[in-house]
Amino acid sequence: MAVYASFRSIGAYVPEKILSNSDLEKMVDTTDEWIVKRTGIKERHIADEHISTSDMGAMAARVAIERSGLDKSDIDLIICATVTPDYFNMPSTACIISDKIGISNVQAFDISAACSGFVYSLTIAKAFIESGMKKNVLIVGAEKFSSIVDYTDRSTCILFGDGAGAAVISATTNKSEAFVDIHASADGSYADFLVTPAPGSVHPANQKMLDEKLNFVQMKGNETFKLAVKTLTKDVVDILKNNNIKPSEIKHFIPHQANYRIIKAVGDALGMKDEQVVLTVQKYGNTSAASIPMAINDIYESGRLKEGELMLLDTFGGGLTWASALIPFAPKAK
Repeated sequence: MAVYASFRSIGAYVPEKILSNSDLEKMVDTTDEWIVKRTGIKERHIADEHISTSDMGAMAARVAIERSGLDKSDIDLIICATVTPDYFNMPSTACIISDKIGISNVQAFDISAACSGFVYSLTIAKAFIESGMKKNVLIVGAEKFSSIVDYTDRSTCILFGDGAGAAVISATTNKSEAFVDIHASADGSYADFLVTPAPGSVHPANQKMLDEKLNFVQMKGNETFKLAVKTLTKDVVDILKNNNIKPSEIKHFIPHQANYRIIKAVGDALGMKDEQVVLTVQKYGNTSAASIPMAINDIYESGRLKEGELMLLDTFGGGLTWASALIPFAPKAK
């Protein structure tokens, strides 16, 4: 009997502290009107100094596991997508999350795909489950972007926020619960569009790195915007066409929440109605790998996401990476 991957549950954690556009007006040369017009962002949440990426990931993970109806002992793989790990390279944030939620002796690792990290993790969970290697995979997208943002750089500090989202992906033999399709790709020739230069083997940890602020995120905004609109639109058109699904059949179009203008351009190109498009960028900003699961959690907690409804996920991030997925929400095993 064939085994498929199913999207069982969602959870999220959002820090309490809010950094509004008016707050940023006091920090850099910008205005609320300028930020809203160009990005759609009105505020973003910032984690307290003592809160780490793994703390946020663990809190989101606990909610996702509880909503899945599983015991934490049922989880047999933990994946954390992040570009703001607790530590430089090791140990992985996934290992720290597993310890914080009380899961031991289970495979755990991080992936680095920037804003595409959560959907990339879905591809890995699907592969592990449908190969028969794992049964219940916990995937976490967690970011403390405030730890790598230069709050004197108005081109980047207005964009990013902190938060975490998590989901449980489980094995099922019911094809109606299965992922319909998922696609992920990358093009490293655009690596310099969105990059945190240091520390690394190119720019080792040293005083020069700090003096030149190479430990902060850098972004080619205009170039990234243009390529994002083009790539996201093509990716979604392709995945819908390959599965003979019309845009009107999508209940929830959940794009990466980076910029309202990107979301609007892609939605318009697809002919999506406003009620189909999930928007959270105005209140969270760009939370990178946490963006899509936080958006899914928003419509779940507001009662908009119902069992069996089809979600279209679409994302684009540093690497450059991009991914899309057609997934029904399957909260209960049948």
